[in-house]
Amino acid sequence: MAASDLNSARLKDMYRRMLVGREFEEQVYFLFLKGTLPGTVHQSLGQEAVAVGVCSNLNRDDYIVAHHRPHNIALAKGVDPRSAMAELFAKKAGCCRGKGGSMHLGDFDVGMVPSLAIVGASLTVAPGMALAYQLTGTKQVSAAFFGDGASNEGAFHEGINFAAVRKLPVIFVCENNLYGASTPYDQVSLVTDIAKRACAYGIPGETVDGMDVIAVYEAARKAVARARQGKGPTLLECKTYRFCGHSRSDPAHYRPKEELAEWKKRDPIKLLGDRMVAEKRATTKELSALEVEVKEQIQAAIEFAQNEPPLELSEALTDVFA
Repeated sequence: MAASDLNSARLKDMYRRMLVGREFEEQVYFLFLKGTLPGTVHQSLGQEAVAVGVCSNLNRDDYIVAHHRPHNIALAKGVDPRSAMAELFAKKAGCCRGKGGSMHLGDFDVGMVPSLAIVGASLTVAPGMALAYQLTGTKQVSAAFFGDGASNEGAFHEGINFAAVRKLPVIFVCENNLYGASTPYDQVSLVTDIAKRACAYGIPGETVDGMDVIAVYEAARKAVARARQGKGPTLLECKTYRFCGHSRSDPAHYRPKEELAEWKKRDPIKLLGDRMVAEKRATTKELSALEVEVKEQIQAAIEFAQNEPPLELSEALTDVFA
C-alpha cells in the first residue's frame, strides 16, 4: 500500500515504537524465567505492527480498550515503559498503581483504559465510550482491540451491532494470530476471514496484512477518518502471528515448526527496516542506533521499576468501587 503521508521521520518513529514493544516483551520474558516478576504474562512478539499501525492514527484523547495481551498496545498508545514495567513489578509507580499487573495495563492520560482480561470485553466497552463521544459532540474515536478467539463471543455481535445501528465512532481491531490459545481458528469457524462478518452488520470490513505496519496504518487511517466523519464503525482484521506461546507456560507445541519459521520470515520490524533502507528513508547505521537507544530505554525502565517501593498493604482496598 502507498504511504502517502508517512515521511521518513514518521516511519522511523513507527519503527522505534515497534522496537520498544519487542524489547519490552523480550526482557519481561527473561525476568519471568528468572522468577523476578510476579504473576503471569501473555506476550505478543510478532504482532507489533498492528498496535503501532492503528495507534499511529489516533490522537491522545482517542481512547482504546485492549485485552489480556496488552503490552504492545499500551506502549504503542503512549504508556510510559517505566510505568508499564513498574506495573508488572507490582510497584506503586505502576500505571495502575501496581494493582493490575500484566493483564491490566492502561493510562487515562494517554487515552488507554486499563486493559480487560475478560475475552471479548473490549467489544462492548469501546462502543460505550464512542456513544459518549457522539452524545457530547466531540470528534474523538475509540478503538477495541481483540483476538480471533473473541470473535466467537456474544460480545462480538452485541458490540458491533449496537455500534453499527448507532453509527458510533469506533474501530474494531481484530488481531487474528490464527490461534485462540491453542486452538486453530479454522477449527472453530468456517469463515476464516473475520472481516467478512462485517456485512452482517452493514459496516465496512477489511482484512489486511498484520505483519506490514504500513498496510495496517493505511487501513486504520481510512477507518478513523470514517468514524470522525460520523459514518460509523469499521471492522479491521489484521492477519498476524505471535512468535511465542499463548502464555509464558505454553511451549506452543501445537504449532508446526515450519509454520512458525515461515511467519518469522515476515517479522514486522525487519520488514519495515528493510523497506526504509531500500527506499533510502533510513540507513542501516541509523536503525542500529535506534536499536541501541531502545535497549537502553528498556533497561532503564527495569532499573526504575526494581528500585521503586512496592504498594503498601494498607492501600489494597483503595480504588475499589464495587
